[in-house]
Amino acid sequence: MNLSHRLPSRLKTMTKLHVSSLDAKRSSSVSAVSSFIMPPCSRPLRRAVIYIVAISISIFVLYRSLDSLDAVPSSSSIFSRIFPSFDSFQSLELEEPKLEDVLRRAATRDNTVILTTLNEAWAAPGSVIDLFFESFRIGEGTSMLLNHLVIIALDAKAYSRCRELHKHCFSLETEGVDFSGKEAYFMTRSYLKMMWRRIDFLRSVLELGYNFVFTDADVMWFRNPFTRFYRYADFQIACDHYLGRSNDLENRPNGGFSFVRSNNRTILFYKYWYASRIRYSGYHDQDVLNFIKREPFVFRIGLRIRFLNTAYFGGLCEPSKDMNLVRTMHANCCFGMDSKLHDLRIMLQDWRDFMALPLHLKQESGFSWKVPQNCSLDSLRRYDESMYEEESEPPGESQE
Repeated sequence: MNLSHRLPSRLKTMTKLHVSSLDAKRSSSVSAVSSFIMPPCSRPLRRAVIYIVAISISIFVLYRSLDSLDAVPSSSSIFSRIFPSFDSFQSLELEEPKLEDVLRRAATRDNTVILTTLNEAWAAPGSVIDLFFESFRIGEGTSMLLNHLVIIALDAKAYSRCRELHKHCFSLETEGVDFSGKEAYFMTRSYLKMMWRRIDFLRSVLELGYNFVFTDADVMWFRNPFTRFYRYADFQIACDHYLGRSNDLENRPNGGFSFVRSNNRTILFYKYWYASRIRYSGYHDQDVLNFIKREPFVFRIGLRIRFLNTAYFGGLCEPSKDMNLVRTMHANCCFGMDSKLHDLRIMLQDWRDFMALPLHLKQESGFSWKVPQNCSLDSLRRYDESMYEEESEPPGESQE
């Protein structure tokens, strides 16, 4: 017999049996516990327990937050204590964007933006702002320019409407002044305040280092105007009546469309223009421009002024005669919202009809505008004659 061989094998067998019995006991114990805690039908019960525990913890945390304060806080205060980032998130939601941020997002590579102002009357659905956007959409190479347009809202409803339509909006509400009325009629007190507020705002844009094209919302954009701006001019402005030369100070400007480069000369000029409202109290900004454009200060600062040809930048006062050349058309020389909207819709349809023509017919047909219609030029001419007999005394020509 060889005991040395049998003993180890027997010990191994006994060890395996002992381990097997321990595993069996452990397994049976686990099974017993499992069957007690998590029976096959207890999944809904387990979810309910977890839910109750979570609610209990939340209530305990809220109770401790309330207990540590002298008074019962608002719900936002509670969230701020539990989630420290809540306050910063809330401020981002409520804070209106700063002007410089809006301009930076909208600007071209050379820091140029397109600006227009909007009040409640012109912001209503089916009103001027909708026609303004439509002109960009149906114009030739103009839709992309909307990326650089900033709408300056003069009241809360205009700002809300802008947010619905466009991505670059800025609120410019003026304390103590309500620009939201049905319509700011030409030369009324509200109208004058709105025009002068605009001049002061444009000065601030120049001081931030941005060039701008300012356009009234009743200016229809049919082609890209940048190709027709003068390269070295500081201040370029459209005209109610153009006399044939861009540097002729006798041209009658219209403040509803202008291109201004940001530099020391233009900043000084806009400050001087705005300050001149005190000397010429009760006058329109456009009228005051007519008064000051010859003054020594303007020559002393070296401001380079150019007037834009109505062949390219026309309006109802003096429509562009060749639709192959036109860049913009303004519903100027027009009183009353209904008349303005009527003629603007006809103007847009004229453009659609022209663009639908074959190329050879566009060049040969002599296609022309069917406006003005409801916008009366005769009444404006009579008004104009009485006001321009002596430029130093009466107000200038209508802008709207």
